[in-house]
Amino acid sequence: MGNNNLDLWSKINATTINALQEKALKPIETKYQFLEEQNINFIVRILDNIQRKENAKKKQKKKQKSTEYNPFLPYEEKLYVDDLGDSHVCILNKYNVVNNHVLIITKDFEPQENLLNINDLEAFWMVLKQVSGLGFYNAGAVAGASQPHKHLQVIPFPLAPNSQGFPMENLVLNYRSKLRDGEVVTVDELPYLQAIAFTGNMEKSAKESAKITKELYHQMLEYLSIENDGKTSRGNYNLLVTKQWMMMIPRTQPKAESISINSLGFAGALLVKNEEQLEIIKQYKPLHILKKVGIEK
Repeated sequence: MGNNNLDLWSKINATTINALQEKALKPIETKYQFLEEQNINFIVRILDNIQRKENAKKKQKKKQKSTEYNPFLPYEEKLYVDDLGDSHVCILNKYNVVNNHVLIITKDFEPQENLLNINDLEAFWMVLKQVSGLGFYNAGAVAGASQPHKHLQVIPFPLAPNSQGFPMENLVLNYRSKLRDGEVVTVDELPYLQAIAFTGNMEKSAKESAKITKELYHQMLEYLSIENDGKTSRGNYNLLVTKQWMMMIPRTQPKAESISINSLGFAGALLVKNEEQLEIIKQYKPLHILKKVGIEK
């Protein structure tokens, strides 16, 4: 790409500027509102042009004339940011709601239901160490994964203008003083099953951070009784990762009251297609919807 001397964050920015100019990136316009429930200031984004995303996806699928269409094999060159080790690539999310939203994809096809391995997590940390933001993984279609090809995601802070970090963070950070690093517990205030753990000082290398994360990841799968055979997970779940902590949420369905939820929903950022869906969230409240797509405590 000619940006080999740049750090990853600079490459992400440079690629974004080019991809916008080349019209390879198709940002989705949204309006947003804050909706407070139990001291959590949820961000609800309302899509202005969901139709464009859906039409473009239909066109892409037609072009491939196959239900097996995979936008990551090959990925669009104009969205390419950098290689992450030998096994992963960092690309821009084509239909982004927040600028500089990146995907970490495996170079060879691997199913999204596969458990995260040390290479996935090292690639993840290569990005998280250079991007101030939230990392997440939608493990399976029930958890909101839109593609079957294994991909992790990182979205920079803030998740909405006039906000810091993301809505669920303060609730988790309240547990910081009560927990030892590496201890897996549940957040009592939330009405659905989930587990959190603090990772400790992640000023280490991406490889070292990946080792710590992998151990906690497996502890969480066990703590939440998410069935797996050591390679593939039968249960779907969402995983959130920041520089300080991790959270895992088992899933039972992809949507509730017509609202689709992925990992960002559990970070406190919901996305709706129209004003009608916004009214549904106001009526039922965000925590009710999250509880319905997860497992009620």
